[in-house]
Amino acid sequence: MIAAITNGILAVILIVVGTVCFFPSSAGVSTIEDRAIYKGHSEDGVSLMINVYWGTEQVQGILDVLDEYEAKATFFIGGSWADDNVACLKEIKERGHEIGSHGYFHRDHDKLSYDENVEEIRRSVEFISLAADVPVTLFAPPSGAYNDDTLDAAENLGLKTILWSKDTVDWRDKDENLCFRRATENVGGGELILMHPMAHTLAALPRILEYYKTHSLRPVTVSENLG
Repeated sequence: MIAAITNGILAVILIVVGTVCFFPSSAGVSTIEDRAIYKGHSEDGVSLMINVYWGTEQVQGILDVLDEYEAKATFFIGGSWADDNVACLKEIKERGHEIGSHGYFHRDHDKLSYDENVEEIRRSVEFISLAADVPVTLFAPPSGAYNDDTLDAAENLGLKTILWSKDTVDWRDKDENLCFRRATENVGGGELILMHPMAHTLAALPRILEYYKTHSLRPVTVSENLG
């Protein structure tokens, strides 16, 4: 009787082991989304991410408002913009904000090969780091478009690929109130909030920062948010 029970238990164990071998668990299997970062880890920090390929005058205004609220942000800079606006690029750094790469020519990185991704990202990083005298460790793909080659290229260049948890879509919807709502609705710690240097975004920014202040949220750089 005991032998029969023992044999039965062994049979069950063999079935379980065989099932695991032939049908491995998905736990630990990395997907493409797992390799890109959509949110930070801070309990009370939120990150304004300003993607810059235009709007130099608005960038200056954004810097002034951030100073007024003692807030920090991360500016993802397009290399071609930086090439024409070195003084503004340096001012972003001098005012204590973080600078990341937004590629060089605003290309769709999901349509680029590995080598093309490397060249587009590397060129922007080299110029920005040299012009602003600052290390660049973050990359935000234009339009949020990326593939495995993009992630591989960024990683091999020593960069983390950053996306967003909230998008103001301010480049399309030129509405100050809509921008405010999208930057504040159901907002919590760890948010990565995407925006651009637009006139209506600048107009909404004081209200956005005031909202964070009254809700005990700190505007911090992406790197601080990631911990």
